[in-house]
Amino acid sequence: MRHVVPFARAGMTVGLFGGSFDPPHAGHVHVTREALKRFGLDRVWWLVSPGNPLKARGPAPLEARMAAAQALMRHPRVEITDIEARLGTRATADTLAALRARYRGVRFVWLMGADNLVQLHRWQNWRSIMETVPVGVLARPGDRIAARMSPAARIYAHARLDGPAAHLLAQSSPPAWCFVNVPMTHESSTAIRARGGWSAPQHGRDQPGSDHQR
Repeated sequence: MRHVVPFARAGMTVGLFGGSFDPPHAGHVHVTREALKRFGLDRVWWLVSPGNPLKARGPAPLEARMAAAQALMRHPRVEITDIEARLGTRATADTLAALRARYRGVRFVWLMGADNLVQLHRWQNWRSIMETVPVGVLARPGDRIAARMSPAARIYAHARLDGPAAHLLAQSSPPAWCFVNVPMTHESSTAIRARGGWSAPQHGRDQPGSDHQR
């Protein structure tokens, strides 16, 4: 299995899609393709997390999740990476700081589901995330209300781009964030584990991109 440190040159726009991917599924693929298109990104990196310290039980082994992700997500502009394990970071704010130091001149965009925006104010150093990189929020049509009423959305209301301007997000100076409505597939990692279709321990609810701790 490939374990390649992702390549990006100065001036490129890269979406960062973090999660445990336990297991990866069609919903992750759908969200990734939409993010590439809606936000005008050059690349998306799946950051397959070593584990989520906010969850009581750990995910399947990193090697297994990496292999499954590489088998599922086949796109020339998408990279599957375990770079968080290589960097030794666990919190999103720390990962962003390390990536920006390593990839000078690359414009990163943090990608998250609307459910993560609702709880973003509970993440470690969450304000530094909003102040460091643009944030793309991929929302199910019914999830927008709770997300728009969240503490993070209210505090950074002045920095929100309207949906039609989503393609400008990657070139915007932070703080900047944008909602896009993305009809989701009904598949979830939790459902796959419940069916016995994956060897990971049973734990918590997740949505595409929602299991990246923090």
